[in-house]
Formats: sequence, structure tokens, C-alpha cells
Amino acid sequence: MDNTKIQSVYRNPVILQSEDLTNYILETAVYPREPEILKELRKASETHPWGFIATLPEAGPLIGILLKLLNPKKTIEVGVFTGYSLLLTALNIPHDGKITAIDIDRKAYEIGLPVIRKAGMEHKIDFIESPALPVLDKLLEDASNEGSFEYAYIDADKENYVNYHERLIKLVKVGGLLIYDNTLWGGRVAWPEEKVPPHAKSGRTAAIEFNKTIRDDSRVDFSLTSIGDGLTICRRIV
Repeated sequence: MDNTKIQSVYRNPVILQSEDLTNYILETAVYPREPEILKELRKASETHPWGFIATLPEAGPLIGILLKLLNPKKTIEVGVFTGYSLLLTALNIPHDGKITAIDIDRKAYEIGLPVIRKAGMEHKIDFIESPALPVLDKLLEDASNEGSFEYAYIDADKENYVNYHERLIKLVKVGGLLIYDNTLWGGRVAWPEEKVPPHAKSGRTAAIEFNKTIRDDSRVDFSLTSIGDGLTICRRIV
């Protein structure tokens, strides 16, 4: 096989994003080690009409490793839904670690709350029912909050990702991590625009704009990964 054909085998996006490969990853590397309490919350989330928006379980192991390496005591989460990523964070930070968790829908959070309580993790969480931007702006009014967070996870309305980033980059310390979910938007960031269904166009446009913003942001090192629906992992360097 010549080099061109070999490259096409290794880099063919159809192969890399196939359902069979995703299932292989889940069955081989995710589900066998997924904590039972996380699995319980994931199952509870599946009954919600919007259950598909939860953080995908294949992202969990990587996020968990990064949290263990960083060992943050002060974290922030923008977009909670039923709390899968929130519980994942709580399980992987110190006992006295704290999470400022912001979401507009407490009812969704309350689906996962019994599981969070069962895990003994509620004491780590300060849940704020609100749009995120006013909360972030309020935090920035207090100069002592600047650079005080060590980790941020963002999985909320994609149209505001650039706005969230401009605030969170001030709140997260140099050396801290910011992780953004859904930055490949179901792969549609790479589709020709005419093939994108109308309901997905605004999200696609926002994801493309955000990805370019991060690419050009000299304040961070970053990696755009194809894990789940796309995780952008940023490390603040300035």
C-alpha cells in the first residue's frame, strides 16, 4: 500500500467518527471504569427530553485525569444540566474543593441532585440558578476573584462561548484549565454550509467563531480534540 493510501486509512474522518468505533471506545475504555454513581446519574439523565445534551461519557476519563493532575480546590462550571460533568468534577477534586455551578434550569439539576447527595458531594457545590454572564460579571467586580479559580468547564449556550471565555480567562489563574464542550458541533463545523440543517446553523457559526478565537488567543495553549462532540482544552499561560 502506498503512503497516500496509508494516510487516507489513518485520517479518514468517516472511519474516525464511526458509530462502531465510538461503541468500541465506550465498551472497552469508558463503561468498565465509569464509577457506578456516575453511571446512575447518566441513566437518570437519559429520561429527560433533552438528555442528549449532557456531557458524553467518553469525555469523562480524560476530564477525570486532568482534574487529578491539576487537583483544583476552586472551580467553576457554566452549564450544569442534570450534573454529570458536575459530579465528575466533584469526585475528582479534594474533599474541601468547591465548585461554583451556574445554570438557568434548576429543575434539570434536581434530576441529578439525589445522586449527587448519595455520592456525598453536595457540600462541594454552590449552585446558582441564573444566566451565566451576570454571575461572571458579578464575580469580576471583586478583584480578589481574578485569577482565583483553577479550573473551568463550559457546556452552555454556544453563542456565548466567546463572551464566557473573555470573562473566565480573567477568573482562571495562570496555569489553570478551561475546558469547552461541543466545539465540533456534531462535526458540522467541517460541513459545507449548504448541507447544514437550519436548526444547526447558529450553533455551527458560533462554534467556528469560537474555535478561531481560541486559535488566535495568545493567552492560552490549547488543544481541539475530537473526543465526544469536541473538547477544547485551554491552559492559561498569560
